[in-house]
Amino acid sequence: MKKKTLYVTDLDGTLLGGDSRISPCSREIINELVKAGVMFTPATARTPATVQPLFQGVEQSVYTAADGSVRPLPAIVMTGAGLWNRQEVRFESCRLIPEGDAEKIRDTFQKEELRPFVYCLSGDSFLNVYHPAGMTRRENAFYQERRHLELKRFHLDQQPARLNRVALFFAIGPVKSVQKACEALRDVTECSAAWYPDVIIPDTGLIDLYAPGVSKAGAVQELAAMCGADEVIAFGDNLNDIPMMRVADVAVAVGNALSQVKAEADVVIGANTADAVAQFIKDREL
Repeated sequence: MKKKTLYVTDLDGTLLGGDSRISPCSREIINELVKAGVMFTPATARTPATVQPLFQGVEQSVYTAADGSVRPLPAIVMTGAGLWNRQEVRFESCRLIPEGDAEKIRDTFQKEELRPFVYCLSGDSFLNVYHPAGMTRRENAFYQERRHLELKRFHLDQQPARLNRVALFFAIGPVKSVQKACEALRDVTECSAAWYPDVIIPDTGLIDLYAPGVSKAGAVQELAAMCGADEVIAFGDNLNDIPMMRVADVAVAVGNALSQVKAEADVVIGANTADAVAQFIKDREL
């Protein structure tokens, strides 16, 4: 009997092409795979506000739940903090940072002179994003790319009134500052802190802070159990994909991946610009 396989892919630098979009070729292949019953979903640091439009025109896989019902296979978003139902446009689950930890994180960022974007959950589908005064050019570019998205609203030069609904802290800065901040944050909170290089601007780092225990790896394992997968195949390119690749049965790195990621992989395929992820799954399944 053929194994029931769950395919999970990172987006930026992995499934997405050089224009940070799903190419027409990959979209066509994925739709063909979903129609054939293949279980395929992204696992990304992105929020639903960018995942939803990116996957416009891309079919959502389904799975048979334990009660026999057929359910949409959710996307892993915000590095595993949330499971997002693209079909119903809502979070199936979202883990929030405890308020006491959120206050310590805010204070630590201030000491390290980094100004994070603070993502606060509203309802089951919307995020309010706060940022204090004074954006860098890279922060402003990040904001400009996302300011018109439907599922989030930015509040500039503001801080949230309370830190009781925070899903994510996200900061951008020089690599050395980001590394130092990540080490300092690990001393004051058990929340999941991870930094990784910016694929856009050299010598720039990105840092994410989520609720304790949040990771792509944990979310992949949860999703695999949910859909009854016999095996997991995971695709990645950057440092934050390594934990997810380690819990997969088959770890696949794209050709443009960092050397550390390739070293963790069981298989290295073509580059993200060559529709390599979609083509790999098609060659294996169809």
